[in-house]
Amino acid sequence: MRLSTDSDRNESRARETIAAALDAGMTVFDTARAYGRDETELGHNERLLAGALAGTPARIVTKGGRRRPGGAWIPDGRAKSILADCEASLEALGGLAVDLYLLHAPDPRTPWRTSLRALARLLDERLVRHVGLSNVNRPQLEEALDLVPITAVEVALGPLDDRPLRAGLVERCAERGIAVIAHSPLGGPRRAGGLGRRPALADVARTYAATPAEVALGWLVDLDPAIVAIPGARRPQTARSAARAATLELEAEAREILRRELGGSRPVATARRSHGEVVMVMGIPGAGKSRVAHDYVERGYVRLNRDERGGALRDLAYALDDELSSGTRRVVLDNTYLTRASRSYVIETALRHGIPTSCVWLDTSLADAQVNLVERLLDELAALPTPDELRRLARNRSGVLAPTSQMRTVRELEPPSTDEGFAEVEARAFDRIPPSGRMRSGVFVAAAALRRDGWERAVADGDPGAPHLLFDWSPDGTPETLDDAVADLARHVAGPIERALCPHPAGPPICWCRPPLPGLPLAFARAHGLDPARSVLIGTGPAHRNLAAALGARFLAV
Repeated sequence: MRLSTDSDRNESRARETIAAALDAGMTVFDTARAYGRDETELGHNERLLAGALAGTPARIVTKGGRRRPGGAWIPDGRAKSILADCEASLEALGGLAVDLYLLHAPDPRTPWRTSLRALARLLDERLVRHVGLSNVNRPQLEEALDLVPITAVEVALGPLDDRPLRAGLVERCAERGIAVIAHSPLGGPRRAGGLGRRPALADVARTYAATPAEVALGWLVDLDPAIVAIPGARRPQTARSAARAATLELEAEAREILRRELGGSRPVATARRSHGEVVMVMGIPGAGKSRVAHDYVERGYVRLNRDERGGALRDLAYALDDELSSGTRRVVLDNTYLTRASRSYVIETALRHGIPTSCVWLDTSLADAQVNLVERLLDELAALPTPDELRRLARNRSGVLAPTSQMRTVRELEPPSTDEGFAEVEARAFDRIPPSGRMRSGVFVAAAALRRDGWERAVADGDPGAPHLLFDWSPDGTPETLDDAVADLARHVAGPIERALCPHPAGPPICWCRPPLPGLPLAFARAHGLDPARSVLIGTGPAHRNLAAALGARFLAV
């Protein structure tokens, strides 16, 4: 990749590096249409390889489904883009066959199945010999296996990034006979140098007259015969070093040293204690984890929570180890724990102490979780923060998130399973507790409803004597734009009317006040002592219907 993407690239040296790799016996070369400095250089790396590999037995792995506007890396999983990228790659490779074509990364804006069917079409049309996936997690792989024959999966994997191992992705690939291509196996150029400062790795390297990088690569491919490491050489000597690593035959003693230093295998359980339990309460931000954790605390469990302790999520596993080592028998951890990899540290720590881990998964909908986050903000601030305030709070205060950050966690969530090592997994649906002391009802009216015929009937069917909120979204607008609508509504209701407008721009939401997010109705309900679940929401379509459901309000469609 960096032969084409680096700002100081040297094409003469790049050709020498490719030649050195060939001379050393390497036959698999990884590239991508996106490997260039920006959108104007799409296919640069493919053309470079085409010129250097013509007439050789090399096998080409290339990737598509990425755009490079302004040098950025943007996933593009649309079917037409994948097909166009593949055809462009075939042209850039100048007749070299594509042995393996990978989808470069999942595109959160495109349905995953759409991208997968596009991959299958490449096989159907015999444009490539095999297809695979890059930068995916285990649930995405599982879904893909139902739709397309996957030959290989490419992920970041090495001593400094063992998430695919901890997530069970490598294990699942081995079960299905799928090759695992480990990109950035040494952690990338900024981190690779640190490997030599690890004493155990340096000791093994001296024993085998190798470099620490060569030993790290040898450890990686020794984990499973299906793993193929692609270290991304930039110089001829680096390519030759990578080839030497493939010939290392590590003996049992070296393997054990590297296992202790670098990981790669599950710990052996001690004898199981007759009493004790570790409970992991997980879910997306705003799922209601704290409430469940408090129930366990009242039953005598010790609580470990990152919001209270600070630090990284992995640090809680060390805290758990300290608690269990001191004789604590019952511990509850409530954090997001979105991925199998993040959960594995807790499971392994408990396993070493012979204590089972149970999982309570709060399967809360995004809409309900959004309501919870906004209520939390209103508890702390008494008002909705502006976008600038929200950004500042999100940087400095735990539990505060922008809407897009919370939405991203939904995409990243990997549902828990007993095959991770849990003794049991309990999925709980969210059950909202009514707000204390708020018994009155209100009416939330989307301004869009007043622009449709028949809105008067919906208003009459609501609660004409209750407080009314007229809410809308108009980028760069002002509340005064709602004055005429307020006057129209006032002719049909007896209760007080307030107006609220979100003036923030289009695009991904940067505030909690943009409908159909729940900020404006919840702030109004809080200010007037209203219970949203006793209230009515008058709106126009599915988005307003979903908002009403999250609030617990009765929905009246116009």
